[in-house]
Amino acid sequence: MTGLLLVDKPAGMTSHDVVDRIRKAAGIRRVGHTGTLDPAATGLLLVCLGKATRLSEHLTGLDKTYEGIMRLGVVTDSFDLDGEVIEENTVPADMTAERIQAACMPYVGEIMQVPPMVSAVKVGGERLYKKARKGETVEREPRPVRVYAFDVVEYTAPDARVRVRCGRGTYVRSLCHDIGQELGCGAVLAGLRRTAVGRHEVTAALPVDAFTDEAVIRDRLIRMGDALDLPIVVLLPQALETLKAGNTVTSTDLLEGCPVNEGWVQVKSEAGDLLALGLVQPTAVGARVHPKRVFA
Repeated sequence: MTGLLLVDKPAGMTSHDVVDRIRKAAGIRRVGHTGTLDPAATGLLLVCLGKATRLSEHLTGLDKTYEGIMRLGVVTDSFDLDGEVIEENTVPADMTAERIQAACMPYVGEIMQVPPMVSAVKVGGERLYKKARKGETVEREPRPVRVYAFDVVEYTAPDARVRVRCGRGTYVRSLCHDIGQELGCGAVLAGLRRTAVGRHEVTAALPVDAFTDEAVIRDRLIRMGDALDLPIVVLLPQALETLKAGNTVTSTDLLEGCPVNEGWVQVKSEAGDLLALGLVQPTAVGARVHPKRVFA
C-alpha cells in the first residue's frame, strides 16, 4: 500500500480531515498530504501512502495552479470571506477586466509577500492563526514567492474570475488583498479551487467520498516512480547493492549516464521502479549520484 492518491477535496473539510478519511479506508497509519488547502477551498490534494510519504518534500515544492474568485469592494482580516469584514467600499462603475489585469501584472515574477494573519505560518514558534484567534496581531516578515501567471479570465462586477500559477508558499488570498489595495476599493478571495500540482491535474482525481475501502485505494494508487517530475537515471543491476548500502554510484553504474550536472534525480531500475532519490555531484571524470533517500 505505497503510492500517491489524487483527491478532490470538498469545501468545509480540512486537509487533515482528508488524510484521516484515507487512513481509515486504507487501514494504515502512514498517510500524509503534500500542501494544505484551506477548509473553504476545493480541488487537488496529493495524498501519500506508505513509503511514498518520503516524497512529500519534493511534491510540496511543485508549482500549483488555482482558479479563484476575487471579489472587489470588501476587505477582511483574513483576506477571504471567512474573516471579519473591515471595510465595504463602492466599486468604481468604470472598473474593467483590463484594469484589474493591469493591477495584477506587477505581481507576476519573484515577489515579496506578507503572509495573512490567519495562516499556518509560524511566528515565535506559534501558528499565526492561533495568535489571530486570541485577538493578537503581529508583524509578519515578507517572504519571497514566485508567481508564474496571474490572469483575469472574466469580470462581472463585483467578481473577477482569476487563474494563478505559482510556486510553493504563495497565498492567493494575499494576492487578491494586495490587488484590492492597488485598485483602491479593496478585494477578498471569495472562492478557490486548486486545479493542478505539477503535472498532476484535478481532472484525474476522485472525490474523497469515493475512497471507501482498500480495494478502491489500491486501484487508484500512482506508483512512486510516476509521482515526480525529476530527471531520471537508470541503474545497472550490478550496482544495486552499492546503492542499497547508501554509497555513491558513478556514471559507469548507469545505463545511459546522467542527464544533468547537478540537482536531484530519480534513480530507477530498468523496469521503471523507483530505487532512490539522489543528488548529482559533478566530478572531473563524470557525474556521481549520491543517494539521499533509498527505497530499494
